[in-house]
Parts: sequence; structure tokens; C-alpha cells
Amino acid sequence: MTDFFNTYGFLIVSMIFGALLGLSLYLPLMAGQLSLATPGFYALGGYIAAILSTKVFTFSGTDYPLPYVFLEMLIAGITSGILAILLGVPVLKLKGIYLAIGTIAWVEILRVIALNLDITGGAVGIFAIPQPFSQQIQYLWIALPLLILVMLFVYRLEKIRTGRAFNAIREDELAAGAMGINPTYYKVLAFTLGAIIAGVVGAVSAHFLNTWNSRQGTFDASIIFLAFVLIGGSRTFIGPVIGGLLLTALPEVLRNIGSNGDLPLWLAQFLKDGRLIIFGILLVSGTIFYPQGLVTPELVKRVFGKISTLLPHKKRGLI
Repeated sequence: MTDFFNTYGFLIVSMIFGALLGLSLYLPLMAGQLSLATPGFYALGGYIAAILSTKVFTFSGTDYPLPYVFLEMLIAGITSGILAILLGVPVLKLKGIYLAIGTIAWVEILRVIALNLDITGGAVGIFAIPQPFSQQIQYLWIALPLLILVMLFVYRLEKIRTGRAFNAIREDELAAGAMGINPTYYKVLAFTLGAIIAGVVGAVSAHFLNTWNSRQGTFDASIIFLAFVLIGGSRTFIGPVIGGLLLTALPEVLRNIGSNGDLPLWLAQFLKDGRLIIFGILLVSGTIFYPQGLVTPELVKRVFGKISTLLPHKKRGLI
């Protein structure tokens, strides 16, 4: 078991980060907003953590202090939230494909800025980011509780008035406005919550990857994160979690299949390097055959219904 975690520790933690990034994209979709800005806030959070840990915070010892990591996560979340509000108020007036283009522009603006600043390391990026753990699998102590907390938050959000307002805006914005719901407020709120999650995940990922550069926030990443939600399911928060876990593991599976020597060289090379093409095929085929994703609200209800029937129930006696 120890060898398994040592071998696949990087992949396991990356899968959890993928699930969190899927949830960050799912929140704007709850309010009917196709936002592709998640990689921008993810990259921003990583740069904040990388700059603070290498140029601001000083420490002595081998392991970077965890309180500093939590402080970086807090700063990254707050900064991402403030920028999301400033960006969301004008950009979220757009709808559909125009909103997607506007958020892609935001990602590209951040990438170009990072490429041309000395503090971000330019095209080279920031290297030798200090590590709070000696092994990559130990990042589960941060990643797993963070995923559980975010899942509980989104689950609770769907049950309260705010979540119902998100769903009403997604179904029909004009009707929601006629019922007294402020669409602009709730769309900006959903956009901001997703940005905060992406910024926090980026702050942890900078330490996890040990290096950070402008390639972390690109249009390619936007497509990958969108695939997490659309393939996993966009109607329940469990969908992005499943999609993030599966699609993060998929490149590693394809790489192993392509490296076993049993396949033709061209096919092995395609499986190793054609990740975006495969994701594109999955997006198209998933949209056609599974328009609501692999995980639907009806499937979740059936699964939990069967689980509840297997649990022991106490018989109520007559008093």
C-alpha cells in the first residue's frame, strides 16, 4: 500500500484538485453562466502563493510552515474574489457565447501580464517553491478536507434561497427577475464564489507542483475544466467531482497504455500527446449522447435511495 501511494501520490492529489476546479466552474453554471475564467483565477492564486513563499515569507528549516500556506490560500481567495467582483459586474452582462469569449479574454490578459512581469518570472516562471511536505501524497491533508468542505458548501448552497435563485436564473432569467430575484447580484455572487475556490486551489497547487508559470492559465485549461463539468454532469455538484476525478486520471491511463509497447507507434504517440483532441471528442460525444453528463440528479436520487434501503431502520413503537 505504501508503494502504491508513493507511486500514484501525484496523480491522486491532482485528481482531487481537478474535482475542486470542476466545482469552481460549476458554480457560475448554477446561475446559467458559461464562464471560462477559472484558469485565470487558478493561475492568479498560484502566482500569489509562489511570490509570497519565495520573496516575502522567510523561514528556517526543511519544511515550509503550514500556517504560511493557509495564509497564502486566504490571500489568494480574497484577491480572486475582489477581482471577480470587479470583472463580473461588466462582463456578466454578456450572455451565452459572448460571455465565454469575454472570460477567455480575461484569462489571456492575465497570461500576457504574467509573461511580461519580472516578479512573475516572465516566460520562465517561478521555480523552487518551498514545500510544506516531504512527499506529494501528504498534500491530501490539505486537498481532501478542502474538497469535502467545498462539496458540503455547494450541497448546502443548493438547498437555501441563494441556490434556488441560481437555479431560477439558469432556467429563465426574465421569469426570475419578474419574481423579484436580482439576476446581476446572483450571477456576480456565483462567479465570485467560483473564483475564490479556483484561487485557493491555485495557491496549494503552486507548492504541490514546485514551479509556476503562465502555462497554468491558458485557453487549453479552460477546455479541460469545462470538460470536467460537461462530461461529469452540470445539474448536480457530484457531476463535476466525478468528471474532475476521471478526466484528470485519463491522461495518465492513456500514457500508460501508450507506453506498454503493445500498440502501434503512431497510436501510442497519439494516446500520450493527443489529450486535447480526446477531450474534444468526449465533449462532442458527451453532448450528443449524455446532454446532462454522466451524473444526473435522477441518478443521484436512485443511488442514494438504494443505499438508504440497505441501511438498518429502527422500528417505531406505539406509545
